[in-house]
Amino acid sequence: MTKAGWIWIDGNLVEWDNAKIHVMSHSLHYGDAVFEGIRFYKTEKGPAVFRIAEHIKRLFYSASVFSMKVPYTSEQIATAIKETIKKNKIEEGYIRPILFFGQKMGLSNIDLDVHLAIIAIPWGSYLGDKAVRVRTSSFIRIHPKTSDMDAKISGHYVNSILASVEAKKQGYDEALLLDYKGNVAEGPGENIFIVKEGVLYTPKTGSILPGITRDCIIKIASDKGLKVIEKDLKLEDIYNAEEAFFTGTAAEVTPIAEVDGNKIGKSENFPIIEMLKEEYMNAVRGKNKKYENWLEFV
Repeated sequence: MTKAGWIWIDGNLVEWDNAKIHVMSHSLHYGDAVFEGIRFYKTEKGPAVFRIAEHIKRLFYSASVFSMKVPYTSEQIATAIKETIKKNKIEEGYIRPILFFGQKMGLSNIDLDVHLAIIAIPWGSYLGDKAVRVRTSSFIRIHPKTSDMDAKISGHYVNSILASVEAKKQGYDEALLLDYKGNVAEGPGENIFIVKEGVLYTPKTGSILPGITRDCIIKIASDKGLKVIEKDLKLEDIYNAEEAFFTGTAAEVTPIAEVDGNKIGKSENFPIIEMLKEEYMNAVRGKNKKYENWLEFV
């Protein structure tokens, strides 16, 4: 595990090895923490946090699902994120703000104390630099009537872990989950897009987390004159795609080489993915003024 020197927790910057919570934390036992994954990138103006406002807005939304009484404002959390980056003297990496409940045994979390920790660490490529091999999971995505799929809840990721570990044990790089209707949903921590005849398709919301990177790609593609359609997709649509790729804060834009042994496309070249990835990476590194409002400079 990559360490940084300091972690922000409940208003204080604490040395890494001393950043601890009590074993009776309700969220440790029951999974009712909420979190965000945020990237920050090296730019000519110094480190810049990517779409910090949208991430913090979703963090508060996720907290509202549990009626969490967040003891900080959005502005205070943004300041704390930047303080943590500065203290650790990291130019580029990953930020994990997490809200969790205090100590209690028993399911109810009503009126429990709420704590906030912010971790900033160096982080490179999540799925590697090559197109990935993907396996459809035997596990389905969480049914949308069992939880709030717009919220980023720690407990949801048990489903993701099972799918991802299963795929890796079978020799694949990542998993793909279907929803309860048999439609393509998403990866364990990524949204998915396909390209067919120059049009981008991506699963509609309902059984997926509507990712912030997903939103960026929809915006960039539209700005480039590409049509983007959100609709139900079947596995056959993925198998027959000309190009396919994952998006996510960690995954960024990752091409998919094959799914369930079916090679994607007719060549090793993915021109639309390459163009979108270049535009996205230019945006996050402050090289495209059009998207500079997505950056919060530290």
